[in-house]
Amino acid sequence: MSNNEIVADSSESLIEESKEKKCIPVNPSDPNTVPKFVDKLPLPYVEKTNPEVDEYGEERSMYRITMKESKHYFSSYFPPTKVWGYNGLYPGPTIEAFKNIPTYVLWENQLPKKHFLPYDRTLHGTVDDPENKTVVHLHGAKVESSSDGHPEAWFTRDFNVVGPTFKRKVYKYDNYQSGTTLWYHDHAMGQTRLNVYAGLAGFYILRDELEERLNLPKGQYEIPIMIQDKSFKENGELFYPERPPFPVGTNPSIVPGFFGNTIVVNGKVWPYLDVEPRKYRFRILNASNRREYILRLSNGAGFVQIGTDGGLIEMPMNLSNFKVMPAERIDLIIDFSKYKGEEIILMNDDVAAPNPGTELILKFKVSKKLKGKDDSVIPETLRVDHGPNINAVRKKRRVSFGVQTDHYGRPQFKIDEMLWTDPSTENPKFDSVEIWNLINPMFGGHPIHIHLVQFKILWRRPFDVENYNNTGKVIFTGAEEPPKDYEMGFKDTVDAEPGKVTRLIMQFKGYSGDYVWHCHFLEHEDNEMMRPLRVLDCCK
Repeated sequence: MSNNEIVADSSESLIEESKEKKCIPVNPSDPNTVPKFVDKLPLPYVEKTNPEVDEYGEERSMYRITMKESKHYFSSYFPPTKVWGYNGLYPGPTIEAFKNIPTYVLWENQLPKKHFLPYDRTLHGTVDDPENKTVVHLHGAKVESSSDGHPEAWFTRDFNVVGPTFKRKVYKYDNYQSGTTLWYHDHAMGQTRLNVYAGLAGFYILRDELEERLNLPKGQYEIPIMIQDKSFKENGELFYPERPPFPVGTNPSIVPGFFGNTIVVNGKVWPYLDVEPRKYRFRILNASNRREYILRLSNGAGFVQIGTDGGLIEMPMNLSNFKVMPAERIDLIIDFSKYKGEEIILMNDDVAAPNPGTELILKFKVSKKLKGKDDSVIPETLRVDHGPNINAVRKKRRVSFGVQTDHYGRPQFKIDEMLWTDPSTENPKFDSVEIWNLINPMFGGHPIHIHLVQFKILWRRPFDVENYNNTGKVIFTGAEEPPKDYEMGFKDTVDAEPGKVTRLIMQFKGYSGDYVWHCHFLEHEDNEMMRPLRVLDCCK
């Protein structure tokens, strides 16, 4: 069955459900009128590989995924909504890969010329570039630069027009890294916020032999969870603001940050999941533009964390709650065995930009009959952690974040007061180990993502912000703070907390070439809070 047929079958059933619910007054633009926990949580479609023979007569794993406009049912109470999806699906089809076995993907663009969301033509990459440009970044992957999804390696429909760093149509993912939860999303210069919000995001699950040996919950008991916040118009179409809530000198204009008033999980508004009284594994991803989440279970039950952005951690970690910034992932287990017949809500305790309903994420109904004995286990040790050698550090860097006002009257967040077009200042040598000190004198945190590498958080430490702003000197005002319990493993995105220096250690191994690093608040990334990263060849 094709993807189109799958979508059609799902749509027909939802149309019938919608007919039965017409008597219920629902205004998609008002989340207070939207019934919660009435639609089942969908599982993202797993894409099937199309094996092909390469020039050496060897079979290789090949995917062909097309970006196109389609209609999606966010709720059985909503009319169909226009989205941009990979193969027309939202979330995009899940790609499953295995360590050290390369995956090849032909990313095709069949998007219409005109964007359906407000398009700001004052940003880098938007002034005279096409509105339907896209490029795909596999977030968290250690990959050759030509397959990394550089923001200027974009391409339009049928590759008719390409960006200045475009090099290849078929991306090669070598998968030379530990098994983990990756995700792919659009990374086009100046419009990442719009393309991701429109639907261009999907899971990439990388597995390895270690994970295969561990008897963790798997199959139907391993569930990816993509959380995003959206807003809708009365007619059910996606709403994205045309301008900030204060006067600016251009329209449409980027906003400082987008917070939706409706929670969407795996493409459904406030869904529910029927579970058996047993252990389940959840791979949770925050794919929101700006919103962060502090998650807990409504009945006070705990989580057992087994992984972070970079894969399995050394030992399981018991958590009562945890924070996920945009682009962060967490791999955890929930044991429902003691809660037969109960309903448990995944809650959000973050208070930034609260809207009625955004404190609710997903309902678990422990209503299914147990299908045999639960033989899965949570081992005492998950992996041996070979992190970067701190004694091998070649260079220490300090970078600072700040905000200025651009000539349109908008806040513009920057790294070291530089623009995207300024020369690269982060030029580590191939295979070198570096320490980065992220200095954040602002009032809010920033999720900082560094392409190519998985790093470790060494510590955070508060400093005198006023003195720093006046003199540029860092004077610490407190002790070093170890990483949070849920941050102990390898990471590719870190919360650079306000008023603190966040210290990271990383090794630039595997590949050299042009990459980027940036804030993963997508509105910040699109408006200058992104810098080039050039890994220099070892022989130069």
